[in-house]
Amino acid sequence: MGDDLFDFARRQRQKTSAPLAARMRPRTLDEFVGQAEVVGEGRLLWRAIQADQLSSLILWGPPGVGKTTLGSIIANATTRHFTTLNAVTDGIGRLREVLEEARNQAGMYGPRNRAVR
Repeated sequence: MGDDLFDFARRQRQKTSAPLAARMRPRTLDEFVGQAEVVGEGRLLWRAIQADQLSSLILWGPPGVGKTTLGSIIANATTRHFTTLNAVTDGIGRLREVLEEARNQAGMYGPRNRAVR
């Protein structure tokens, strides 16, 4: 299903009205600063992202270290589906929904195809 003029206008409004932090967030591994021991050029995770060879990944750490940003970069750089969960605000019910969605997508699209999100 293609975008129409209204979808385009909505996305443009979201870009300009999004919080500054969201607008400034890195979108590629080249823009990502820090964690070079994990995602630096040539490192295992960097190579896996470049080769689109990730199966699943859990990012863990304190707030502000770049978990969500890195997840978004991976989602944009690969054909993988990306779902954000927050341990503080999402409960077991949300986790079950995400797992069921993953099972359904793997069955319908195969594990390597990105579903529309």
